Amino acid sequence: MKKNIVLTGILLFFGLNFGLAQKFGYIDSEFILNKMPEYAKAQNEIEQFSAAWQKEIEEMQLKVDGLYAMYQAEQVLLTEEMRQERQTEIKKKETELKAYQKKVFGFGGLFFLKKQELIKPLMDKVFDAVGKVSKANRLAIVFDKAGELVMMYTDPRHDYTDFVLEELGLGDPNDKVK
Repeated sequence: MKKNIVLTGILLFFGLNFGLAQKFGYIDSEFILNKMPEYAKAQNEIEQFSAAWQKEIEEMQLKVDGLYAMYQAEQVLLTEEMRQERQTEIKKKETELKAYQKKVFGFGGLFFLKKQELIKPLMDKVFDAVGKVSKANRLAIVFDKAGELVMMYTDPRHDYTDFVLEELGLGDPNDKVK
């Protein structure tokens, strides 16, 4: 029994020391990305693609609206068979529009893929720099305060954003303005 208590005490002592020895830090990836000229270029390109796709969708919607307005205006003059044909045509165009919207802006759509294509290389650069900074500063954990992780308090001495910017060659740590 006494042996178990001593063993538990020793394990607890080493466990606490190991836990206290962990170094951690945080970065602000949003701030870092905004400092990268390539990111601004990628964002601009993404916005251009998005605007072009949105314009195509709006044009398709206008065509559907035009078909519907024409149907409403001529409805009283059409035979039942002609009404059915027009309704079918309008429904087909609406289905095509929804499918195109999903293809472009849905999960895994063209917009998502284009954004991933343009942003992923930049994020990889940031991750590599974070890895180098983490190893150089012997950090066990690095948090990103720009992500969904909510940090109620951050001590600036644990902020390694500047080191990552330096590693990427993007700035002087003395000019950080948030």
